[in-house]
Amino acid sequence: MASVRFDIYGRHQLDVVREGGKWKVFNVASGKREPATNVVIPTEVQEHEVATYLDDLFHEGARPGESVRRVD
Repeated sequence: MASVRFDIYGRHQLDVVREGGKWKVFNVASGKREPATNVVIPTEVQEHEVATYLDDLFHEGARPGESVRRVD
């Protein structure tokens, strides 16, 4: 899997990549990409489940109608 970018409620973005069977997550801001040490995605989460997992993780920060979406 190549790096996939997710928009978190229009407020910030994360790049997610699977390497060596583990998920790595990076914060993306102001043209910088840094490890997101506060976000851990369990290895058993499948690629098609990542957006839902991130939504479950960050849902308390969402306003009505907002969602986590994959940015292509």
